[in-house]
Amino acid sequence: MKFCTSCGNSVILQIPAGDDRKRFVCSSCELIHYSNPRVIVGCLPIYEGRVLLCKRAIEPRKNYWTLPAGFMENGETTVQGAARETWEEARAKVSNIDLYRIFDVPYINQVYMFYLCDLDNGVHDVGPESLETGLYKESDIPWNEIAFPVVTQTLKSYFSDATTGDFPVRVSAIDYRPRQK
Repeated sequence: MKFCTSCGNSVILQIPAGDDRKRFVCSSCELIHYSNPRVIVGCLPIYEGRVLLCKRAIEPRKNYWTLPAGFMENGETTVQGAARETWEEARAKVSNIDLYRIFDVPYINQVYMFYLCDLDNGVHDVGPESLETGLYKESDIPWNEIAFPVVTQTLKSYFSDATTGDFPVRVSAIDYRPRQK
């Protein structure tokens, strides 16, 4: 960041009074510009025991499979954002949306929230950010082509939990991992 979003003057990186970390502070109006984690919301849509996956048409991880998810927008709840992303990426409507997994990913300043839900009527299609969509049983999932560690962990949790029918909310952290190729 180089300029204040309030007055347009230059900013400097410093520890503001009463704070414990460096922040961008306007050299003129002294407005503190906080940089906080981004929230990614998505769904784990289920239809007849199969999960809906999308093959990414965009980077990062183009041509790899993922759950429908993306950045939460201002003015929406996490549930609204997860349902919107599912529509945008898979042209799918979902219902019975319940929080299922939360991942803290501090090394990239992100928080992921996945909601377990029903895929209405099993209907899905390709959205602008997807090359393909499909419903998968556990044995058919292209495990070596999953885009992100949080998706792999969410899928594995789901299939394990499905054996008991108990789907507790879990919170975990993803430590730094070198970029996959």
